[in-house]
Amino acid sequence: MNHSVENRFFAIVCGALLIFVAPLFVLFLFLSSGRAEKEIKDHISVLLVANAQALAKPLWDLDEDSITQISATTVAEGAIVRVNVRDLSGQLDVTQSTIPKSYKGLLEAVSRPIIYNGVDGARNLGTITVYYPKLGLFDGLKSEEIVFISIFIFAVLTVFGAALIGNRIFVIQPLMRLTHAIEATRRLGSRHHVDWQSNDEMGRLANSFNEMQSKLEREETELKLAHRRATDTYNLTPAMLFSLDKDDCIAAVSDYWLAATGYARANVLGRKFASLVLPESRAKYIERKRSHPDSAARFDVTVKFLCQDHRTMDVLILETTAIQDGLSLSVMTDVTDLKQSEDRNLLQAITDHLTGLLNRQGFETALDTKINEADKRRRELACLFIDLDRFKWINDNKGHAAGDAALRELVARLQARLEPGDIAARLGGDEFAILLLAEDAETRAIEMAARIAEVFEAPFDDDARLSASIGIAIYPRHAANAAELLLKSDIAMYAKKHDGKNGAQIFDNSMLDASRRRAELESHIESGLSEDWFEAYLQPIVNIDDRSIAGFEALMRLHHPQKGILPPARIIEVAEETGSIIRIGNRIMEKAVSNFARLLRLDGMQDTYLAINFSPLQFEPDLPVRIAALLSRHDISPKRIVVEITEAVLMDDNPETRMVINEICRYGCRIALDDFGTGYSSLSYINRFPVDIIKIDQSFIRAINDDASDVSAKSRMLVESITTLSHKMNCTVIAEGIETEEECATLRTMGLDYGQGYLFHRPQHPNDLMKTLAGSPADGLASVAQAS
Repeated sequence: MNHSVENRFFAIVCGALLIFVAPLFVLFLFLSSGRAEKEIKDHISVLLVANAQALAKPLWDLDEDSITQISATTVAEGAIVRVNVRDLSGQLDVTQSTIPKSYKGLLEAVSRPIIYNGVDGARNLGTITVYYPKLGLFDGLKSEEIVFISIFIFAVLTVFGAALIGNRIFVIQPLMRLTHAIEATRRLGSRHHVDWQSNDEMGRLANSFNEMQSKLEREETELKLAHRRATDTYNLTPAMLFSLDKDDCIAAVSDYWLAATGYARANVLGRKFASLVLPESRAKYIERKRSHPDSAARFDVTVKFLCQDHRTMDVLILETTAIQDGLSLSVMTDVTDLKQSEDRNLLQAITDHLTGLLNRQGFETALDTKINEADKRRRELACLFIDLDRFKWINDNKGHAAGDAALRELVARLQARLEPGDIAARLGGDEFAILLLAEDAETRAIEMAARIAEVFEAPFDDDARLSASIGIAIYPRHAANAAELLLKSDIAMYAKKHDGKNGAQIFDNSMLDASRRRAELESHIESGLSEDWFEAYLQPIVNIDDRSIAGFEALMRLHHPQKGILPPARIIEVAEETGSIIRIGNRIMEKAVSNFARLLRLDGMQDTYLAINFSPLQFEPDLPVRIAALLSRHDISPKRIVVEITEAVLMDDNPETRMVINEICRYGCRIALDDFGTGYSSLSYINRFPVDIIKIDQSFIRAINDDASDVSAKSRMLVESITTLSHKMNCTVIAEGIETEEECATLRTMGLDYGQGYLFHRPQHPNDLMKTLAGSPADGLASVAQAS
């Protein structure tokens, strides 16, 4: 390499000399030769002029001797080597020459005519021709020029030699040392340095090379240390590390991996890792890469791993993509305990903790599985949706512990009647479901419903008696998927609930109409709440004797923009089932109180009261505070408000409900018992609760003048008895649903206090009612009764 660089430098210098110096030298020679030739030509021209004049007379006289003498004299002049004199007649042709015979060079000739000026004028007698050697490049050089050229050539050679020597000393030698250091590093692997010190570029190059060598030496040391640490970490880290090649064969394993699995390193290197995975997990492991893109940084898979001692471990494998030479780095973690814990948690997540049956989540999973099985085996699947009747009564009257005990006993009885393959689940609260797979699922479901009915024949603990409403739906006859099957069995159960409970009902498409109507009504309720379609209509309550207005009852009405007033009874039923009755009740209460405050400003209405119906679901702890805030906002006395409740509120004897009622009474509001006589143990409620007003149900009122004398007599006796007992307990009695004068006259003779019905007033929108009352004669409102 060093010779190549030096030769290249020599070639470059020579090329520079040839390109720049040699042309200058040749140009100098050409100029010198031209100058010398010009000098010779000028000298010869002068000689020719002189000799031509001198030869004119001899040539006229044809004096050959004189001509020869003059020619000889001319040849003797410097550069002229030959002279030829010739007359025009051809008589004389004299030639003189000093050229040796051995001369082979070229001659240059210069001629001039010989003119004789006689008496007759100038006459051309002949020509004189002289010859001189043709000058070369070096023939015209003078001695001083030769000295100059010699000095110039010496200087060029000196510079050339100095450049070669300098190049060898300052370039070639450090390059050779650098080359030797690199070759030594390549051959021996050690980091050799260049021994060269200078302040020029080569010195900086040597210093940079030495620094690079030192840096590489440090990095190699650190790399070796890091590799040693990585190896120690790979083998000593308490984690099961292993590497796979591109064919998923084991390329390396850590010491901890060997200790945990029991294998020897020689027995596993080169072995397919899939061969160590149990068959049930092998396909999952082999498919792990196919399910992940090649660009994934890492992926994981959980498989069952077979150890050397035939132990089985659940392992989580985290695998990275290829990191070096096509190898991957993976870590294997024993998750056996975690997997068992997950299985337990999953079992707990899908199992009802009270009964041990599947919960709703587990049931939905089982339902999907059973549907797939039914499709494969070409069978039907029956879903029985079971809802217990009167289970809430056990919880509220005997406590939740008794309710839980009843549920456990029910499940024990139920499981004794299930066959292998049947699935039972508790969906929540008192709702259960059973899945039956059979060729004739309907027959099997009816038989199971009969068995379930047998479960309830014997009483539960504390003589508690229950029954069940069962809805049955068949796949694929009634439903195309799991969600639809569960929904339609639920619809069938609700249909049985509405038909009287305690029995089974198979789904029928006609039930969808009822379900759609219910869904439509639920939608109307939600729209009514959001768009303010609900109104509090008011119906006056009058004194039986003089028919003066004693108070008003607020009645809920939903005014649909297109369908008009919707039936309130069905709305209340659906709202109580969905829980929206609380929001509806609060909305009606606010509007009723607001409109009542307007009525109180009318003449004669200052002593009237407002009766508001409350659903059992509305008796929440904050109800008294809400009532107090509302009355305070409208500046209405609490004694002007009557809270109407039904026997359903009092039947459960809920301590929280009792507390809310007592708080309302302490605040000053009065309590009215609505639809009295239609429930159970009605008289006991008057004794146990702070009831101020008794409202006799309209079914008794309509029967007091019945065509059948025995029915009329019994109804009158009941109404009179209720009135007498209520008066003795300081309760005001109001008759509901009075529609005829005959009914009014009969009730007046029985001593009832107030009446309410179409005979007196229909429920009206507050604005219409205010117009009616404001337009009534003053004397018609002169006497306003007080409910006391």
